[in-house]
Amino acid sequence: MTPDPTRGFLMLAAIVYGSIFLAVLGALSGYILTQNKVQSNETAAARATAIAEAGLEYYRWFLAHYPNDTQNGTGQPGPYVIPYADPEGGETGTIELAVQANSACGTVTSIDLTSTGIPAEDPTITSTLVARYAKPTVARYSYVLNATTWAGPDRIIQGPYHSNGGVRMDGTSNSTVTSSLESWLCTSSFGCSPSQTVDGVYGSGSDQSLWAYPVPQVDFAGIAADFTMLKNKAIADGEYLPRFSSSTRKQAASYWHGYHLIFNANGTVTVRRVSSTTRLDSDQLNDADELADLDDRTLISNDNFYTTLTLPSDCGLLFVEDHVWIEGVVDGKFTVVAANVTHAGIAPNAMLKGNITYENTDGSDGLTVIAENNVLITPDSPQNMTLNGIFVAQQGAFGRNFYNCTSYDQRGTLTILGTTVSNLRTGTQYPDACGSWWSRWDAGYANRIDVYHRALANDPPPFTPEMSGDYEFIDWRES
Repeated sequence: MTPDPTRGFLMLAAIVYGSIFLAVLGALSGYILTQNKVQSNETAAARATAIAEAGLEYYRWFLAHYPNDTQNGTGQPGPYVIPYADPEGGETGTIELAVQANSACGTVTSIDLTSTGIPAEDPTITSTLVARYAKPTVARYSYVLNATTWAGPDRIIQGPYHSNGGVRMDGTSNSTVTSSLESWLCTSSFGCSPSQTVDGVYGSGSDQSLWAYPVPQVDFAGIAADFTMLKNKAIADGEYLPRFSSSTRKQAASYWHGYHLIFNANGTVTVRRVSSTTRLDSDQLNDADELADLDDRTLISNDNFYTTLTLPSDCGLLFVEDHVWIEGVVDGKFTVVAANVTHAGIAPNAMLKGNITYENTDGSDGLTVIAENNVLITPDSPQNMTLNGIFVAQQGAFGRNFYNCTSYDQRGTLTILGTTVSNLRTGTQYPDACGSWWSRWDAGYANRIDVYHRALANDPPPFTPEMSGDYEFIDWRES
């Protein structure tokens, strides 16, 4: 019988097309399996993140009920392994939780949490979240003020700016500018002639879409430092300097003695005792001082070496029960308090005499200065001045007095890296204050740059004033 050539062709075609079909089917099956595995991995990863978040929320709840327990009720260091159950029933994963308490002077300042979520369906897929749990502090802001203020056109402000009073903002800012007032009366003292009622935040400044008013007030009574507690802490764990001034009468020269603190790059503080100051004629920044007819006594005329301090690494707190003058290079995290809890009616000032800089600006070094009354820049301050730190004038004002158009008045640029907190109106420039009527010029610092220190916002020096008594997550990131 003669062979049929078409049968061989059909068999060959069947083999070829069959191979193609099997190849396509295999590829399709592999793709489906791969996609299924990818989806399963994504589901497991999402579940792992959710479990890790649950770990953070669990410990926030735990600390709300047991605020001093950083060992999960076990009395033992972690990490702690906690089963995680689905509300609909069944264990869906495991939480591994590490808790690290940060403290200063024996007081917990913040708690670092590391939570790892492990899903039951695939323990090889994990997600780790790291968070810091603490009370928010004033270090989150560039400025926190309790009085109406005017930021002039020379000002460059980076970071949130808030006042419980009205704000005239003519400067350049890159963050929120907020006022607790809906409106206020802008007078000639704030550049308005004639006087007029304006919005809570008013002016020609930049990024006005970031302006907001009215917003809740910052409770200055709530952020006030507990000076008695700080003094006791300093005596027990830090360093304490007793009052050197001898008079309780503010008009007396001996009322204005104190300590000159020079921070050194090796972490020490050179302490000189100020035995006399120079009386200068000035218009006082703090109206209460002006009304009391007080002299400006911020210029040191004589000081002598007293001691060199090395503040404890676990309690960088220095309490001075007198006036202080501060300058130097800060190496470490320190808080200087100038307050008097022994004699009623005495409220010391902190004077910023020279540049204050950090050995490192990565957040490992920091300085908080808390004065019971004013924080004042001295008349002999540098022509171009740099101030790194968090400066708090609890009852008084932050700034520089007006020296009536003397050689002390004209200065160049003032740069502040950190935070300014002032109960009263601030002032480092007096516009159109000097000269004859046909040739006027500004007194004080002609240019001012304020930059809040992001690296210290969540990890400031010990006892930096807190904005709230409630703990919250101030930092959250995926590891």
